[in-house]
Amino acid sequence: MIAGARAAAANTLRAYAKDLADAQAHLARRGSDLATAAAEEIEGYFQYLGARGLSPATAARRRAAVRQFYRFALGEKWREDDPSRRVDAPKKGRALPKVLTREEVDALTAAASTRDGAGGLRLAALIELIYASGLRISEATSLTLAAVAGDPAYLMVRGKGGKERLAPLNGAARAAIKAYLDARHAFLPRGAKQSPWLFPSHGAAGRLTPRRIAQLLDEAAADAGVDPAKVSPHVLRHAFATHLVEGGADLRVVQTLLGHADIATTQIYTHVAESRLREVVETRHPLSRRAK
Repeated sequence: MIAGARAAAANTLRAYAKDLADAQAHLARRGSDLATAAAEEIEGYFQYLGARGLSPATAARRRAAVRQFYRFALGEKWREDDPSRRVDAPKKGRALPKVLTREEVDALTAAASTRDGAGGLRLAALIELIYASGLRISEATSLTLAAVAGDPAYLMVRGKGGKERLAPLNGAARAAIKAYLDARHAFLPRGAKQSPWLFPSHGAAGRLTPRRIAQLLDEAAADAGVDPAKVSPHVLRHAFATHLVEGGADLRVVQTLLGHADIATTQIYTHVAESRLREVVETRHPLSRRAK
C-alpha cells in the first residue's frame, strides 16, 4: 500500500519492513505474531522499545509503523480490532536541527574550491547546490545532467512521495555547477563515454552516494576549520531553511521550497531562528523603538 498508493521511497519501504520485522520477532519469542497479537502484547512491545535504550526517534518510528500496520489491517478486515489503539504514544520533544552559520557555509565552500582538480570543483558545486536549493541528499544524487541543461534558475525536483517542486538556484550555485561541468568527464564510470547523472562516479552505483558525499563534506569541514560533527548534507539543507527564516522569509514559502507536506515540519526553523527573530522584533517594531 505505501509503495503503490503513497509512492514511498525505497528507503522508507526498507525502514517499515525493518520495524515490522522487529515487532514480529519480539512477539514470536512470546508465542504470538502481528496477525493475532492482543492489545496487552502490543502494549508490552511498546514498553520493551522504551527499555531497550533506542533513540526516541527510532522508538517512535517503530511504534508508528505498528500503528499504521494495524490501521491498514483493520481497513482490509484482516482483523476486527486495532490492538495498538489503546496504547498512548509517549510525548516526544522534537530535537532542534544542527545549524551552520553563514560564515561556516562560506568557509566550507572556500575549502572545497581550493582543492586541486576536478574533485574540488565537484565538491564546491555540491555544497553550493544543496545550500542554494535546500535539496535532500537523495534528491541531489538523483539529479540528471539534463536537469541543468541551459543553465536554469530553477530545478525540477521529484521529492518524497513522487511529488515534484521547483528548487531555486542562485548565481553562485549556477557558476559552481558550470565550472564543475567542464571537469565532469573525469568522474564517468570506467569505459563509459557518457552518464545520465549530474554527479557520476567510478563506483558500482554509477553516481555519487550519500555516504561518499558525507565523507567529502567531512574532509572539507576539517580543511575549513569547522567541526565535522556539525556538517552533513542534511545540515546544509537545514542551513538553507534557517537562513531563509532568519532573513524574514514567509514560512509557507519555506515549506514549499523544502517540499514539506505539513507546515508543522517547517515550523521547527522558527525555533532555530528564534534569537534572530526576537532581535528583528526588538529593533524594528514601532513600540520597541518608542520604548527606547
